Amino acid sequence: MTLMPLYVLLGSYFALISWRAAHDRLRSSAAARSAFFGILALLFLIGDLLPLPLAGMLVLALAVIAGWGLPQQTAAPTSPQEQHGSARLLLPVLAIPLLTIVLTLSLPHFTFAGVAFTKQSAALYGLACACVIALCLALAITRNEPAVALARGGDLLESIGWAVLLPLLLAVLGTLFAKAGVGDALAQAIGLLMPLDVRWVAILAYGLGMALLTMAMGNAFAAFPVIAGGIGMPYLVSLHGADPAPMAAIGMLSGYCGTLMTPMAANFNLVPVALLDLSDRNAVIRAQIATALPLLAANLVLLGLLCFR
Repeated sequence: MTLMPLYVLLGSYFALISWRAAHDRLRSSAAARSAFFGILALLFLIGDLLPLPLAGMLVLALAVIAGWGLPQQTAAPTSPQEQHGSARLLLPVLAIPLLTIVLTLSLPHFTFAGVAFTKQSAALYGLACACVIALCLALAITRNEPAVALARGGDLLESIGWAVLLPLLLAVLGTLFAKAGVGDALAQAIGLLMPLDVRWVAILAYGLGMALLTMAMGNAFAAFPVIAGGIGMPYLVSLHGADPAPMAAIGMLSGYCGTLMTPMAANFNLVPVALLDLSDRNAVIRAQIATALPLLAANLVLLGLLCFR
């Protein structure tokens, strides 16, 4: 099962946001906003058909628009009618992860028109279907029309702005670093300072490395290929015999601890500050440190307990 239907769905929504921005006369920089989401729509819809140099130039154009022509937008306040039932909107929010887990585990056992789901496509289709079901549930609760949800979603994406692309771009960056051998070079540098042939030292290097590199790069998806390829697989798995499944899961969670403590994770830690109009730029980070550090310490313990049974 290919992911093309999901790309078409996302690309179509970005095209709708681009069209709305182009016809919005109440806020500034309509052309820049429309061009930004229009380029995104083009890349998602027909990115595979574009020549690689052209696709690269479009990505660079996104960076130029984001840097110089995409102002911070503020979503319009909700009306009393739109706020109806808002206290119960936690239900569809919680339904998304629950349904995603159920569908991710269920879809690989089904085929549609003779086509089977892979584990990767099942997870992404499960998330997409869960979001659509949650949207229907939210509309039933608020008794609003689908157009209201589409409009409010567009307002929110414009409020987030360029930061909405950070997870995607940083994940690609991590893959590029891994392909370039950054993980191996990092492991060699750490090996000169720390005896990675000692199990507990390798555990510390892996867990703390995930957190620290995530803090530097801003996203655990970017750090994971580097640390897992440079320390996790050659030392914990090959040398010390760790089980790769819990090692990968706990390693990602260690990286998320770093996400909680860095301004580089702008989509998590800076965007909420802007949306909530907080005076302290680091208010979100300060509130999260007390959770991140104990959780990181617990992950290091779990790496030793669960990976070497």
